[in-house]
Amino acid sequence: MAKKKSETKSGTQSTGRKEYKKISNENYLKELAKLQVELVKLQEWITQKGLRVVVLFEGRDAAGKGGVIKRITESLSPRIAKVVALGTPTEREKSQWYFQRYVPHLPAKGEMVLFDRSWYNRAGVEHVMGFCTDEEYREFLRSCPEFERMLVRSGIILIKYWFSVSDEEQERRFKSRTLDPTKQWKISPMDLESRSRWVEYSKAKDAMFAYTDIKQAPWHVVNADVKKHARLNCIHHLLSQIPYENLIPKKPIKLPPRKAGSSYVRPPIDEQTWVPEVFHGAEKSK
Repeated sequence: MAKKKSETKSGTQSTGRKEYKKISNENYLKELAKLQVELVKLQEWITQKGLRVVVLFEGRDAAGKGGVIKRITESLSPRIAKVVALGTPTEREKSQWYFQRYVPHLPAKGEMVLFDRSWYNRAGVEHVMGFCTDEEYREFLRSCPEFERMLVRSGIILIKYWFSVSDEEQERRFKSRTLDPTKQWKISPMDLESRSRWVEYSKAKDAMFAYTDIKQAPWHVVNADVKKHARLNCIHHLLSQIPYENLIPKKPIKLPPRKAGSSYVRPPIDEQTWVPEVFHGAEKSK
């Protein structure tokens, strides 16, 4: 039996997680393709049944939330499956009711909104880094469960995910980002500061769960130490949360013939501004 998580004297965590053999890339892509077909079916169900779905993605920095969101949405319509990733609030937004800037992004009928971080910023980074007062933090813990119950009562399907990553794996990913020019932008000054506050963030997460892991909208924890496993497991679980049927026609869509335009003459191609073909195949032999 795997040991429970425990904090060491140094403040790091000993995860005690079981080690699994990583899925091969071939099997991962095959399983992902199957799940993405099911996501398209779910999208059609949400559209035709007029459902309103909200999915929250929370977790530590470098836990892989963004990667999961990309795999969910890459085969879906951006008009139906919308991603919301809000930046730092403006001075005006700071003066508003805390949940006010999130409400405009809630879905209408036939839409699914995926929050890449959400109103739980107040229970995490804002609290730990001192960006809100103690009273504002306590008020959030009191009001958040009621806010979410209100959303559920209104007919919104609310699904919450917490991506759990060990400190060892998080450290490895941070170091990898420092070496990859395409990922260095992901390391913000806030991320660097959070590395020294692992215990504070752990305590904040535990308090957040104690207040907001409610029956109407429970937290679902994803083991995110292996990114490919986390993606497949999260998508599979998401599909299980909304009963749906396949509304997509089984027969291939038959395309109507194009009408020939005998009077239309295309303009000469040399009169158009073309993008230089820096990359192209080898020329055909004459």
